[in-house]
Amino acid sequence: MENNLILIGLAGVLVSAAPILFASIGETFSERAGVINLSVNGTILLSAMGSFVAAIQITKFLNGLVERGAFLSGVPNPEGVINGIGLFIGFIVGAIIGGLVALVVAFSSITLKQSQVAVGFVLTLMTRDLSYFLGNDFMGEVGPRLGSAPLPVLKDIPILGVLLFRADVMTYLSYLLIILAWVWIFKTRPGLILQGVGEKPAAAYVRGANVNRQRYIYTILGGMLVGVAGPIYSLSVKAGWKGTISGLDGIGWIALAITIFGAWNPLRVAFGAYLFSLLQWLGLVLQSSMPDIPSQVLQVAPFPLMILTLLLVNIGNAEWIERGLASLPEGPRHFLNRLIRSLRSSPPSALGTPFEKQ
Repeated sequence: MENNLILIGLAGVLVSAAPILFASIGETFSERAGVINLSVNGTILLSAMGSFVAAIQITKFLNGLVERGAFLSGVPNPEGVINGIGLFIGFIVGAIIGGLVALVVAFSSITLKQSQVAVGFVLTLMTRDLSYFLGNDFMGEVGPRLGSAPLPVLKDIPILGVLLFRADVMTYLSYLLIILAWVWIFKTRPGLILQGVGEKPAAAYVRGANVNRQRYIYTILGGMLVGVAGPIYSLSVKAGWKGTISGLDGIGWIALAITIFGAWNPLRVAFGAYLFSLLQWLGLVLQSSMPDIPSQVLQVAPFPLMILTLLLVNIGNAEWIERGLASLPEGPRHFLNRLIRSLRSSPPSALGTPFEKQ
């Protein structure tokens, strides 16, 4: 029984990591193309609010048509069909919001040659406040929620069935996204062009790549994936919209940190997303066994732990670390060298740098 509860808890970790995965992999695509999109945090909030409102409005409108007999007359379970349509529209709206915000980032930084960091930071503040302002009238309303969709046959596999195959559709899509993103970036010709655009845009241009067009495409694509993270929260993981107490503010910054932690590699990014979600779950689990520690400390602990992990990832590039390791005995030095080398990451060389044709 206890083992089953642990499996259910770990399955919840995979579900709660799905929106972070979408946001982090979306930012990975954008930064691989050389564009930093710092609007992630605000985009998640705005798309969470916008998708929730869209889903509510669509379901209300369709329910009104059903009551007048103008829609789905004679169809069994019309409520399920309406909720499904509302959810679908909600996710589409979330992706559109993310894409539009990313378009502003792309236009400002690629065409107008403005600072990507400054534009993204201003946008994340604006979109955050806009989500609270526009969503104020919808706080506390009940809307459609994405339910679990256990996969036939697979859900009955011992251990793996409970862990992986009794989740919702977006969790399954997050598994697929990890694989597709990794294959696209590292195993396809367009992915190699993407890497070239982010690493050596001048060389990519000489070889025929339209660098700025590629950057537009991947920035908007990344923004749309970030936008999908919002409705995963408001229509599934944390269903509803509660304004400033939704608990979503800050998640975008974690997604940005996980992108760096993951070395712009979808597999490592996925590991970072699952690690953060696991730390959050452990914070809840450990509350009962550590009554002397305030619950707020355990709830906040994953955030500084991720910052510490990010520090460890980047500290290996410092010269003083190399000097310190050189003074250690051979055995510990080799072990720490391998550990640091496995964690070390370097951003795309042209990240944040505008490209101009010579």
